[in-house]
Amino acid sequence: MASAYTGERRVRLESLAELLPGHGLVSRMVGGDEPVLWVWSPRTSRQTMVFATPSHGGWVFLWSPGGQGSADDPERAARALRESLEPDA
Repeated sequence: MASAYTGERRVRLESLAELLPGHGLVSRMVGGDEPVLWVWSPRTSRQTMVFATPSHGGWVFLWSPGGQGSADDPERAARALRESLEPDA
């Protein structure tokens, strides 16, 4: 059975995933009971994994290399992901 923490993480990641197609990105939830979001750009073939985790100021999204965004503002995080995966767009 998934914990409340896992459920909250999944909800946060799903809210981000819903916005990504509008930014030209594709995603897939992976990890089962430990969900993470696999995100990639069909245009550049760049990809990353996005984690959602609680922090002192609320939930945050983290991705490589060094990206992060507030889970309370998934639209801004989606734009930042696009900039990270499509730097010359």
